[in-house]
Amino acid sequence: MLIRPATPADVPNVLPMVAKICALHEVWDSAKYGFLPHPEQRYQNWLGRLTNSDSSVFLVAEDEENLVAFLVATVEREIPIYRLKEFAFIHDVWVEPDYRQRGVAREMVILAVESFQKMGIKQIRLDTAAINEAARRLFASCGFRISTIEMLMELSQ
Repeated sequence: MLIRPATPADVPNVLPMVAKICALHEVWDSAKYGFLPHPEQRYQNWLGRLTNSDSSVFLVAEDEENLVAFLVATVEREIPIYRLKEFAFIHDVWVEPDYRQRGVAREMVILAVESFQKMGIKQIRLDTAAINEAARRLFASCGFRISTIEMLMELSQ
């Protein structure tokens, strides 16, 4: 399995995986993840920009023929009340079901961590869906810890 930085040519092949991760999130919590139609299309320009950015990590994994996984993370500015001025944020990690349990996601996370260390970033954050225990185990095994717990309440109109 080859894991490498994404190129602009990879973006069209990543978009179907984006659609899958969005659909899964919406099934898990439609109030939190109530996407507009075709959210993958809304990713297209953003992902294209990230392939040429010095302040992001956009990785893909490929077998002999196809892309089978991706990770996308960016450097974000913190609000100006904290000592920390910026942090990295892992937005999405997806591995196609047939390629799971092979260490692909773990290797991509480790490569992202190493990339952000080289950039001088001091902190990496991410969110996981409440139901996604497998992701929390993965991230914990890579050194992440729980720092906050988001809560949601829907209001009737």
